[in-house]
Amino acid sequence: MPENPTDKHPRPDFPQQDQEHPGWTGPMDPPPDHGEDSYEGSGLLQDHKTVVTGGDSGIGRAVALAYAREGADVLFTYLPEEGQEAAETARLVEDAGRKAVAVPCDIREEEQCHRLVERAVAEFGRIDVLVN
Repeated sequence: MPENPTDKHPRPDFPQQDQEHPGWTGPMDPPPDHGEDSYEGSGLLQDHKTVVTGGDSGIGRAVALAYAREGADVLFTYLPEEGQEAAETARLVEDAGRKAVAVPCDIREEEQCHRLVERAVAEFGRIDVLVN
């Protein structure tokens, strides 16, 4: 019988950490790994332009960082109350040597989505990858 892939990695006993939406990284114990120390890119997206929704923390931050380390510039959205988290994502993208554009935007609102697309085109001229 093949090995179950979920058994290949450690499963630490993390404490319960409920947060109201939107959650944020600061109080998490242990801190989440977005790839800051573990992900190395290989240029697969060199000079591409990307949009990541919800890029301030969690999976969105990990994706933004991975894209930057693969060579892409990253425009990412965040909820206005998540400005501090967004600043950290922007720092990580810029530390990877890429352009970071943080856009406060609630993608649940159609008009804000239209403005987001206009902003992305204004910043980059062309978008190669969109992640939600």
